[in-house]
Amino acid sequence: MKLFISADIEGCAGLALPAETHKNESIYQAFAKEMTEEVIAACEAAHEAGADEIVVKDGHGDASNIDPLKMPEYVTLIRGKSGHPYNMMYGIDDTFDGVLFIGYHAPAGNPEFSISHTSTGNSLYIHLNGKVMSECMLNSYTAASHNVPILFLSGDEEICRLSKELIPGITTVATKHGEGAATWCVSAKKIQDEIRKKVKAAVSSAGKDCHLTLPEHFTYEVTYKDWKKAYTMSFYPGMEKVDTFTNKLETDRWMDVVTAHCFVVY
Repeated sequence: MKLFISADIEGCAGLALPAETHKNESIYQAFAKEMTEEVIAACEAAHEAGADEIVVKDGHGDASNIDPLKMPEYVTLIRGKSGHPYNMMYGIDDTFDGVLFIGYHAPAGNPEFSISHTSTGNSLYIHLNGKVMSECMLNSYTAASHNVPILFLSGDEEICRLSKELIPGITTVATKHGEGAATWCVSAKKIQDEIRKKVKAAVSSAGKDCHLTLPEHFTYEVTYKDWKKAYTMSFYPGMEKVDTFTNKLETDRWMDVVTAHCFVVY
C-alpha cells in the first residue's frame, strides 16, 4: 500500500499564535519538532496497518519544517517548494492508495481558530462553488483529480468538522479548538497517541466513503483584504472582477483552479 501525507503546522498540538509558525522566532523550533512527531506518529501507524511506501510533503512555509533525519526508512520526505501548482500536494499521482492530512486548520474568514487562513493571509475568504474553501478542500479535490481517497485529517475542531462535511468517511483527530483569539489546547502526547490509533484504523478500513467526486464545473472566487491586491490579481488570465475586493474564475478544469490559486493568493 502506498500513501501520501500532506503536513502543515498550524493545526498541530499546542500551536496558537502566528509567531509560533515563523522560523525567525525562537518559539518556532518547538512546534517544528511537534510537527515532526505528529508526522512520525502517522507514518508508523500507517506502516503497522499495511503501508509499505509513504510519501510525505512538508506543506508549511518554505517546506523545511519536518526533520528529515527522523523519518522512518519506508518514508520519502519532499522538502522545499517545487513551484508546481499542487503546492502542498506536490508529488501525488494516480499510484497512491490514500491521502492523510496532518496539522490542518480552519480556512480564511473562519472565527473558530485564531490563525485561520487559506494558503496565505491575503484573502478575507475564498469560495469554491459557493462554499468557503479551506486548504483541506483545495487539497482534497487535487487528490480526487487522481482518484485517490482522503482517509484521515488531524487539526483544529473546525477543520475536522468541515472535512467531515466534505468527505463523510474521513477519520479525524481534533487537536484543539478556538474561541476569539484564544485556543484551547490538548497535550501533545495525547494528540500523538490519538493520531496513531485513528490513522491505523483509517488505513485498515480501506477508505469507505472517503472518495470525493470532482464537480463538472468550478467557480473559484477570492475576496481580498486589500483592494489593491484585488485590482492587481484581476488581470490574471481568466479572472473576472466581481467587486472592489473580489475576483472570480469559471472553469471546467481543476488544474485551472490550482494554478490560479498559486498565483492570485500569494
